[in-house]
Amino acid sequence: MSQSLANVLVHFVFSTKERHAWIKPEIEGKLHSYMAGIFKKCDCPPIIVGGAKDHVHILCPLSKKYSMSQVMEKVKTGSSKWAKTQGAEFKKFYWQNGYGAFGACPSIKETTIKYIKNQKKHHEKKTFKEEYLSFLKKYEINFDERYIWD
Repeated sequence: MSQSLANVLVHFVFSTKERHAWIKPEIEGKLHSYMAGIFKKCDCPPIIVGGAKDHVHILCPLSKKYSMSQVMEKVKTGSSKWAKTQGAEFKKFYWQNGYGAFGACPSIKETTIKYIKNQKKHHEKKTFKEEYLSFLKKYEINFDERYIWD
């Protein structure tokens, strides 16, 4: 085979440090756009970036050039630095240390997009912690809850 072909979709999820409500309406769209630009530079053009006041969801293809951890480091570091330039109230903006990465096969792509678009409504009934723990259980990921939250 002369070329490497792949379409591995990943649904990334991560929160702000201590789930602080940093993602205010006045920066939300710009933050998501800024993050999308970093994902594109990392060979992971996002299909959708969305979330709520304390976390984000991104659906994108996995890069063939960069590891998942390299992409996350670039996205989280770059967007955190950008957020801090958006006003005095954002000077202490930080993302949590970790992230969740969940496989999303093409057959559930539209369902995942809809899920990400409806985050605000979804979180009227469920906290980020509840949502994240349900993802970990659904994807059968072993974890120690003492080390998830920061």
